[in-house]
Amino acid sequence: MPAVTVENPLTLPRVAEPQAAAPRKVLAVVSAPGGFEGEGFPVRRAFAGINYQYLDPFIMMDQMGEVEYAPGEPKGTPWHPHRGFETVTYLIDGTFVHQDSNGGGGIINGGDTQWMTAGSGLLHIEAPPESLVVSGGLFHGLQLWVNLPASDKMMPPRYQDIGGGQVQLLTTPDGGSLLRVIAGELDGHQGPGITHTPITMIHATVSPGAQITLPWREDFNALAYVMAGRGSVGEDRRPVRTGQTAVFGEGGSLTVRADESQDSNAPDLEIVILGGRPIREPMAHYGPFVMNSQHELQQAFDDFQAGRLGRIPTTARTGLGHRGAGEADS
Repeated sequence: MPAVTVENPLTLPRVAEPQAAAPRKVLAVVSAPGGFEGEGFPVRRAFAGINYQYLDPFIMMDQMGEVEYAPGEPKGTPWHPHRGFETVTYLIDGTFVHQDSNGGGGIINGGDTQWMTAGSGLLHIEAPPESLVVSGGLFHGLQLWVNLPASDKMMPPRYQDIGGGQVQLLTTPDGGSLLRVIAGELDGHQGPGITHTPITMIHATVSPGAQITLPWREDFNALAYVMAGRGSVGEDRRPVRTGQTAVFGEGGSLTVRADESQDSNAPDLEIVILGGRPIREPMAHYGPFVMNSQHELQQAFDDFQAGRLGRIPTTARTGLGHRGAGEADS
């Protein structure tokens, strides 16, 4: 799980451990159900079973893979619509090519992030490059859906290509962890992602036996999803492992610790820590559309069928017959 790494974390800016902040208690630890998408692509539904009041403004998150493709096996998505929210695809291993009907697009590799604000609506496609289809190879990543408030749901679409080299790298006072700030702010350090809904997204690699205690905005919720490894969360050290999400309560700091012993295939605790300011608006969600009412949902479907969410470009890539993780049929 390389993503973005450094040889010596002690050369990085350090996040000061908060002294007076109230620690957040762990409300629940939930195991993500595993499943398969399309033609057999493995995913874990990180937020399945968690009450939306603890997720808001996040809608869903899938861990895609980790899967080693044989030659000819890599799959992508067909062209499909979105409206009313943002999709964040964080790639850890592999390569994906994005194209959309608004002119956005690019290639993302391990450590890169594509941030697509669907807003008023568009069509897009995600697929591996032909070279990867021919050769096969490792694929692993996350896809996160972030809600937009009613005031932004019909804003113009936007695409951000965030290279791994742009991510803000930090460490803890003892250098035992590598913190990658993809979006939002941590202890005065800003990540590169431009968000409409205020959030923070961090990928932390925690060495065996190391602990991180991070300052956390009190107006944000807090979630931590384990991509690999074993550890504990909260001051009472609730155990967590691969494929589990910890839900934190209120407070100004949160704590994560890696177990002393890890498996050989996951030598460190790899964990994604998320927080955002709840929108607290009615949500109507079906398939690729996230709106505020059933009427708005119906309007989104009508607009899609009438071609008002964009047209597939004449130079478009073709889909490879597979719905991507988190993508629903239209």
